[in-house]
Amino acid sequence: MLKTYSQIINETLDEELKKDDSIFLIGEDIGVYGGAFGVTKGLFEKYGRQRIIDSPMSEQAITGLAVGAAINGLKPIVEIMFMDFVTLIYDQLMNHASIFNYLSDGKVSVPLVIRVPAGGGRGYGATHSKSLLGPLMHIPNIKIVAPSNAKEVRGLLRASILDKNPVIFVEHKLLYSLKEEIGEAGELEDFIPLGKANIVKTGKDLLIISFSKQVLDCVEVANKLEKEGISIEVLDLRTIKPLDVETIKKSVEKIGKVLIVEEGYSDCGVASEIISKINECCFYSLSCPIKRVCTTENPIPCSSKLERETLPNIDRIESAVRGILND
Repeated sequence: MLKTYSQIINETLDEELKKDDSIFLIGEDIGVYGGAFGVTKGLFEKYGRQRIIDSPMSEQAITGLAVGAAINGLKPIVEIMFMDFVTLIYDQLMNHASIFNYLSDGKVSVPLVIRVPAGGGRGYGATHSKSLLGPLMHIPNIKIVAPSNAKEVRGLLRASILDKNPVIFVEHKLLYSLKEEIGEAGELEDFIPLGKANIVKTGKDLLIISFSKQVLDCVEVANKLEKEGISIEVLDLRTIKPLDVETIKKSVEKIGKVLIVEEGYSDCGVASEIISKINECCFYSLSCPIKRVCTTENPIPCSSKLERETLPNIDRIESAVRGILND
């Protein structure tokens, strides 16, 4: 049976709502309308307005309410309509949600999931297309999860909901319509531990580290170059914070050449942090400098042609791979 990425998220939310009365959803237009991308469609009719809450247009208020509810024993799942708007909840995350467990010496948990559609590729322009993972990584005591495919999104979302402290769950907008064949017996993993990366393609000539939608682009490049006898390993981070340094280290030690692909900006981003970690733990395993492919340093355009040139794309990834191998 073919199922989409967004359909599996919807089914997982439905299953968790059914199992646990302390879970509720809150966000802008997530009720009657079913969410900006249709991910919560049908849940309002099934669970009612007390558990599927259409909120006012105030991301800070939504998140503040959810933090308070989590501290008091509920398990809120917030939908922020676009990742660009996490700037509006940064105070709630940095100065509230992330610190209560520490300040209470572990006595207070904040089981909060914040779902955020992220990334470009739809021509939404500079205010609705960003991937703001860098600023979020700077917040202690939170986790950041970014599934790259439909088969794993259920297990990672379930693990996020069961976590006792805040999780940012990043859903790339271009993945929502991604269809994958789910076998009769069910091939969806029920639970994938957070903080564990996955090698989706093994290789020996070069390692590409990525996450979310870019993993698909990296695999496409790897498959193309394989026909030329070039062997590329692709590592899907799955969880951005905490990074699975041990898995990264093993692949770096095996291969020695590394490219990092990220749909964020290069300064102080995910790629920067991975480069730092590699330099700290396995620098002498490198046979050449690490390179990265990121979003170029400018606001993301609406024009599809200009947007494509701004964001990481298959051509830029392939060019970077060939550059490393030729050097």
